[in-house]
Amino acid sequence: MMMIMNTMMMALIISMGLMMLCSIISKSASYDREKMSPFECGFDPMSSARTPFSIQFFLIAVLFLIFDIEIAIIFPIMLIMKYSITTTWIMTIMLFLTVLISGLYHEWKNGVLEWSK
Repeated sequence: MMMIMNTMMMALIISMGLMMLCSIISKSASYDREKMSPFECGFDPMSSARTPFSIQFFLIAVLFLIFDIEIAIIFPIMLIMKYSITTTWIMTIMLFLTVLISGLYHEWKNGVLEWSK
């Protein structure tokens, strides 16, 4: 029981010491106007940061994220192949790939994958 109390006290002392050290170090930083202003590659901003960006870039980025997540879903399915029934496994994979390919076909037909119009 005494060893647990010593360990808890040591953890408390170390964590409190680190918190005080961080607060002392962070207070020493000077906050002037130049350091607090936004910058673009070291230069003053040329225009507002709220300018609109290409919606085509956004759609391709979202599409990339969707396919990236779907590939992360496929990997565990490959690992459990030896533990499941083959016909069930094949039907699950075929359904998943059908949904994936039909989504890609839908995006292609809507023109999301075309960068310039």
